[in-house]
Amino acid sequence: MIGARSLAAVIALLEGVRGLVPLTAGGAAARFSAHGWAPGGRPRNGVETSWDKDGVSAWIQTFDGGTVCVSFAVWIRDVDASDYFDDLDAVYERGERVLAGFLPEIEGSALAGHLVAAERTAADEDEFIEVAKWTIDGRILTAGVIQQDTDLPVMVVVGLEQPGPQL
Repeated sequence: MIGARSLAAVIALLEGVRGLVPLTAGGAAARFSAHGWAPGGRPRNGVETSWDKDGVSAWIQTFDGGTVCVSFAVWIRDVDASDYFDDLDAVYERGERVLAGFLPEIEGSALAGHLVAAERTAADEDEFIEVAKWTIDGRILTAGVIQQDTDLPVMVVVGLEQPGPQL
């Protein structure tokens, strides 16, 4: 499972970036640095985009239209040496248990007073094995189990997304 320090580091960062209005890549990078995350040496447009702390990897992504997303991989199960899992269903179940253990941490944090449960979309159902989703001050907070391709790891991810301006 994920360590208490790892959970605390993710929650503290989420609380820190929640106060950024608007959420920008530069502002998020400053929060990562202030919270003691180590840069991963992947700057983009002059901003460090890859971070690590207490066994958790994190990224800052900026998309066309101005959307900014801060995401964390709090649990990763890599494919084995033969490029497949011995028991994929067991890996998915383990990811779901890790997610179930992490959700109370989010819902019991200082973020709780700002969280509003959000409906899952068809895209969420296609992308995630299991997912929980909230809105928080006009942003989208998602926590879920994901495997983006059959030869990629299964991960428990958490992401805070600031949608770009609606044109």
